[in-house]
Amino acid sequence: MNPEHRRIAAKYLADKWRWKPLEYVFWLAALAAVWLLPSHHLILNEIMITGLFAMSLDLILGYAGIASLGHAAFFGLGAYTAGIFAIRVTGDPLLGLALAGFASAGLGFVTSFLVLRGVDLARLMVTLGVALVLGEIANQLTWLTGGADGLQGVTIAPILGKFEFDIFGRTAYVYSLIVSFLLFLIARRLVISPFGLSLRTIRDNPLRASAIGTPVDRRLIAIYTVAAAYAGIAGALLAQTTQFVSLDVIALHRSADVLLMLVIGGTGYLYGGFVGALIFKGLQDVISSWTPQYWTFWIGLILVILVLIGRDRMNLAVATGLARLRGKPAPRPRTIVGDR
Repeated sequence: MNPEHRRIAAKYLADKWRWKPLEYVFWLAALAAVWLLPSHHLILNEIMITGLFAMSLDLILGYAGIASLGHAAFFGLGAYTAGIFAIRVTGDPLLGLALAGFASAGLGFVTSFLVLRGVDLARLMVTLGVALVLGEIANQLTWLTGGADGLQGVTIAPILGKFEFDIFGRTAYVYSLIVSFLLFLIARRLVISPFGLSLRTIRDNPLRASAIGTPVDRRLIAIYTVAAAYAGIAGALLAQTTQFVSLDVIALHRSADVLLMLVIGGTGYLYGGFVGALIFKGLQDVISSWTPQYWTFWIGLILVILVLIGRDRMNLAVATGLARLRGKPAPRPRTIVGDR
């Protein structure tokens, strides 16, 4: 790369690294919710954990182009690791969190070699197979995992010996918010770096990336391992804040749900997972209170409408409406793939 190209790349990364106003608004709103929504800490905690889980999937799907139907394998392993560690060793939440991250990262590293051997449909089947195998292992090892009855008796010590988990979920939400924010900062630094740029190159054209000297396999193994660690930490947060682990944490629907959240929120910009989790969980909470039996139908209908309309058209409609409210000219529409 010549000096001019290096200068352009450095300027691009510097521009990307600057925080946008909406980013400050997002995290300040999440923090303000601790005081503004005291009766919703439990659902907010679930949204934050699910958002972190979705962000972990976005690291491999949105940035590296690796589709997965078994990402819940890492989430479930992290949850079981944290739960078993709390029962058999110590209830220290930070140690359990770290151990869960390392365990899931180890599984991600080992299974990444299987993922590299295929593309698209083959990768979907391999990741699904890993999750199914892990789920069956958890079901059979009843002496360790509790099997179908779940892992009960999980007791978590106060965070740093001072902050106890309460039944209202306040401590749990603050704990999950802090962990998610710190991991988000690391992920943001990771994707806004030469490493992140190389991942985008691999996603768009792996053959060209290999031709220009990018170590494709090593990059994919690295990001897959990191994403697995993030998913494991998300699972550990769920186990620690609910103090219960069941086979549901590793079920197929959990992997499918997190994919739907990325469809809603968008891929390739980290916030898509959190936005998708907020919308999905919010709709689930509201619609299920109206019609407990058919809430999945309405969410499915909303997803179908979203796919038919397209996110680009929806963003254009919102931007046009805001421009008119401000008395400014409407933005010009971008070319939408598929239009003629």
